[in-house]
Amino acid sequence: MTQQPVVGILHPGSMGAAVAACAAANAATVLWCAAGRSAASAARAERHGLRPVATLAELLHRSDIVLGLCPPAAAEDMARDVAAHGFTGVYVEANAIDARRTRRIADLLGTTATVVDGGVIGAPPLNGETSLLYLSGPQDEARRVAGLFAGTAVEATVLGSEIGRASALKLSYAAFQKVSRVLVALSYGLAREHGVERELRTVAARRTDSYLCETEYVAKAAARAWRWGPEMEEIADMLAEAGLPPDMLRAAAATLARWNEAKDDSGLTLSDALDRLAGS
Repeated sequence: MTQQPVVGILHPGSMGAAVAACAAANAATVLWCAAGRSAASAARAERHGLRPVATLAELLHRSDIVLGLCPPAAAEDMARDVAAHGFTGVYVEANAIDARRTRRIADLLGTTATVVDGGVIGAPPLNGETSLLYLSGPQDEARRVAGLFAGTAVEATVLGSEIGRASALKLSYAAFQKVSRVLVALSYGLAREHGVERELRTVAARRTDSYLCETEYVAKAAARAWRWGPEMEEIADMLAEAGLPPDMLRAAAATLARWNEAKDDSGLTLSDALDRLAGS
């Protein structure tokens, strides 16, 4: 019988903690580093049954597989910290970043560790929700990572051996899924300014497949804007590299920036979000 691996998670945010908890079903244990993390992170990690260690060095020394999940801007700094400790296991770069950055991270860590590219799509795997995890890179290691999630609320799929494929799929989907929420907010902001918000809802209700019917997502998008904005910039970079116009995604990032101060505010309403969007 194959020995179960020890897994480390960097860092246990709302998505990372939930994904790590699913990995725990097929791991010996899941570790997280408590140094420098907030009380909210500690409470989240405890709620998901993750085991704290005092330092990053200890986590890397004990872990066979490390899952990297953090805000996009911090991805390379986090990888450099891991590389500085000479980590020799499997590093899953699962952040929402440009495929070129994923390849840079693979080059950075590749002298000692094996990097698997990962992309998580969907809500955190909690309360009946299912997340999709796409993986690409060295096949044996990618399949090993996928095996961590067998029988859990994370559906893992190996796309192939090319680093960057999983990241590209993640950002291709996010370009539509997240910018559509920004467009809903702008539509309702404009309608409210002219006193036709209720009428817009009525029109939208005639099309049940329209995101304009899902106004609850506007406040959720506002609370997540601090993470989504940098992700839009990553997508814009990939579009530019492909010779496609990046302007709409950069505009979405600038729009999301108006909500940065609403970080993780679960009590935000549609009206609150629209007020912030209008600068009032």
